[in-house]
Amino acid sequence: MNTEILPFSQDSVEKAAEILKNGGIVAIPTETVYGLAANALDETAVKSIFAAKGRPQDNPLIVHISSFDMIKPLTTEIPELAKRLAERFWAGPLTVIFNKTDIVPNATSGGLSTVAVRMPANDAARAVIEKCGFPLAAPSANLSGKPSPTTAQHVFEDMNGKIPLIIDGGECAVGVESTVICFVNDRIHILRPGGITAEMLSEYAEVEIDRAVEAAPKADDRVISPGMKYKHYSPKAEVFVVNKRAGDFVKFRDTRNSENAWFLSRGKYGEGFVDFGETAEIQAQRLFALLRKADENGVEKVYVEIPDKSGVGLAVYNRLIRAAGFKVVDE
Repeated sequence: MNTEILPFSQDSVEKAAEILKNGGIVAIPTETVYGLAANALDETAVKSIFAAKGRPQDNPLIVHISSFDMIKPLTTEIPELAKRLAERFWAGPLTVIFNKTDIVPNATSGGLSTVAVRMPANDAARAVIEKCGFPLAAPSANLSGKPSPTTAQHVFEDMNGKIPLIIDGGECAVGVESTVICFVNDRIHILRPGGITAEMLSEYAEVEIDRAVEAAPKADDRVISPGMKYKHYSPKAEVFVVNKRAGDFVKFRDTRNSENAWFLSRGKYGEGFVDFGETAEIQAQRLFALLRKADENGVEKVYVEIPDKSGVGLAVYNRLIRAAGFKVVDE
């Protein structure tokens, strides 16, 4: 199979929709990361996503919609709090988990009785969904376990020969996957942090954060959100989160001079450091691209100065700690 990359246009949207209507899969941009899309209501098509990614089939997928009305056939009820959050944060990087109807196949829900739904802010993604007339299941368009793709070229590196089409919408604006929430006793429960932060959500209800956001899930845990597995987002290089800041991180690097390693710093510390970004928003945009670039450069280890855990920083930390397999250096 030849994999074609086309810029976002009416022609590429129509071509993508034709493939999707015939049960195929395509890669589309979103504001978070590129997604590998199929008809969310077609179990055979959805299984093609798992095959292309090499993804475990008990890992649920997010269903993408282009209008609020598209959610109604997918869910048994829409809580009032969900409506309020949708009015404020959709279109955008927020995924809400609902009880599903029978129209949603088990392949999409990971065998669960729930379905995760979001409305992407990216114009190309919504245009494809609108042209199809059905919702799209669209996990990140990478090989399972690798850093998520934030450019069309990243997708091509992983999916060349596996899918017919990639729509190039440029670099993703947010850079990490959406925030995933469910509701527990009128509280907002964050299962995966993202661009919509706990601080933003707390304006609408009490917010609690799942223990698995910062810790490894237990072996027998059944995950109800993507991205909750033990190790995820990982390059070939071994990743470490270094629990040191500024000058202490510089001193730490001095003890590792002999290693074939990159040191991702939150400040411009000079020669020997890779600029990770001074703000959490910049770090989120750069994270996956830097992890992929480390592999391109044959780097064996990546040491990352620990990010703040507030705001979008919690999402950055969540992705990093999984990329590192929960290896934190304190010494």
